[in-house]
Formats: sequence, C-alpha cells, structure tokens
Amino acid sequence: QVTLVESGGGLVQTGGSPRLSCAASGRSFSIMNMDWYRQAPGKEREFVAAISRTGENTRYADSVKGRFTISRDNAKNTMYLQMNSLKPEDTAIYYCHGLGNYWGQGTQVTVSS
Repeated sequence: QVTLVESGGGLVQTGGSPRLSCAASGRSFSIMNMDWYRQAPGKEREFVAAISRTGENTRYADSVKGRFTISRDNAKNTMYLQMNSLKPEDTAIYYCHGLGNYWGQGTQVTVSS
C-alpha cells in the first residue's frame, strides 16, 4: 500500500515558479513510475509529466514542455514538479499518481493574471 500527499500549491502570479512535492509512504516508491496530472475547473483530468523509477526518463505534455520539470528523490520518497513561467491556464488541482493506480488528494494551484 502506498499513500501519496501533495504540497506546494497556492495562489501565484503569472510568471511565478512554485515547486510541488509529492511525498510517498510505503516501501514501493522507488520501484514505481510516477506521474503528475492536473484537472482544471470544468475539464477532464489531464496528463502533465511522467518520470521513470530511476528518474532517468521523463516525458511532458506539450502544454508544459520547457516550463515544467519533473524530478524525484528516491531516498526521500518524494517526487517534485518545478513549475516555471506559470500562466493563468495552468490553474488546476495537481495530482500525483503512482503505478498501481495510487493517487494523492491533490493540491490547488491558482495563477492570477
């Protein structure tokens, strides 16, 4: 069993650079591929970024490529999402997800224009 807890969201200005964290409990974190998803008001949940178990491989949605960076620290059982050059359309609840259908509760990011 794995529990995921996101943090780091909040109200930020356009162009801001917050960093989200996803802390995992349980011993399986280091063997799981991990992802970030987001859900904007009135929209479907969408993929944002993915990272392999070792962190060697990453993948991004076109909408965030070049602005967001996903990373992980397996020693700390934590995944990160560095968000740069935020836009109002990045406003959403951000969820971390682990292979095996583990989801966090989400953290709200609101970008003010």
